[in-house]
Amino acid sequence: AIVSGSLGLLSEALHSLFDFGATAVTLVAIRLADQPADDDHHYGHAKIESVAALIETALLFGVTIWIVAEAVQRLLQPGGKVEVSWWLFAILGLSVVVDWTRSRALARTAQRTSSEALAADALHFRADMLSSMAVAAGLALVWAGMPKADAATALIVAVLITRAAWQLGRKTLGTLLDAAPAGVAAAIREIANATKGVLAVRHVRIRPAGPTLFIDLSVAVPRTLPVQEITNIREQIERDVLAEFTSADVTVTAVPVALDTESAFEKVSLIAGEHRAAIHHLLVQDIDGKLAISFDLEVDGSMSLLQAHDRATSLEDAIRDGLGDHVEVESHIEPLPPRLLHGLPVAESTVRAIARHLERLGKSEKLLSGIHNVRVRKTDGGIFVHYHCRFAPDTSVDDVHAAVDRLEIKLCKAAPEIGRVIAHAEPLDPKRHRL
Repeated sequence: AIVSGSLGLLSEALHSLFDFGATAVTLVAIRLADQPADDDHHYGHAKIESVAALIETALLFGVTIWIVAEAVQRLLQPGGKVEVSWWLFAILGLSVVVDWTRSRALARTAQRTSSEALAADALHFRADMLSSMAVAAGLALVWAGMPKADAATALIVAVLITRAAWQLGRKTLGTLLDAAPAGVAAAIREIANATKGVLAVRHVRIRPAGPTLFIDLSVAVPRTLPVQEITNIREQIERDVLAEFTSADVTVTAVPVALDTESAFEKVSLIAGEHRAAIHHLLVQDIDGKLAISFDLEVDGSMSLLQAHDRATSLEDAIRDGLGDHVEVESHIEPLPPRLLHGLPVAESTVRAIARHLERLGKSEKLLSGIHNVRVRKTDGGIFVHYHCRFAPDTSVDDVHAAVDRLEIKLCKAAPEIGRVIAHAEPLDPKRHRL
């Protein structure tokens, strides 16, 4: 450029010089961006690449301003003769070849790694290649007798650089401002809505940082689902999103919500679970259109009646809040069974005697047969008797329960030392329950 006096070549020289500096900035940025997340940077350091790309954008705009000012001055004032020689075209041709190879290599790597800094560098080299071709065309026109063509070509180069800088700056600012990539939010909503058990997608938040898409997704699920099933829904959504966006960092929150279709039984069970209350024998009655709810509430046996009654009242009030003040709620307080009982085997003669009682008394129950696996243990709560018995497969649970209850009452009368009887009923089948 100095030897020939060509403003177009000088513009190219400055453009390449700033690209050299920008590439150095990119090298440093990529090294810093590759550091893992730490206590101060929970999303990693990938946005350093965006900062580097923004610096490169500013450099490009700076070059453009200088080129335009110099080109306008040459167009308006006479002078500035350009000496054109064949070796100028050779230099420009070599520059085009180098820019083409570097642009392709950088673009491939940027696409593979989702690196904004490398994409910016690839854009720079592509702009260099186009501007070098424009300068060569301008020099050819000067050689053909059009001296102003060199300055006009410099303006064309400035336009190309400005366009590249604008595209790069817009994309970089989008990343720094956490702009979600086009179409990604809609795709994630579609994946979540297609997952069984999801009622609705509450929100989707996406922020790109280098090659990683940080995705925060919240979905509504029925609160009646078991905890493990809700966990399975979350994990299924995460797997499906990662299958579509392999470089994503996905966080899925499942929010249990009440359904209009919930029964009173389900609502009471959920409210008891929220209050960490152990209830059983839950009964819901419809008395002329009015609900009456009763249940057994288990509390620590050493708790005072006042404390236990306050706990029961708190639960009853919560049930009324959930179902309406018009609902009749009543609880029966009973001691919570011990969590762990220490048992000891009893004498074999005692086991045989109780087994004989069971066999004799069981004959009066026509539906029950095949008493086996009789075990007797002495515990702090008295003597516990465990046994298995068999029923026809089509026998109703009501009939089975009534039969084993009758047998338990008869056995306890025959052997008053027995504190509890646990019966395991099986359908008639060659395969027996494994202990």
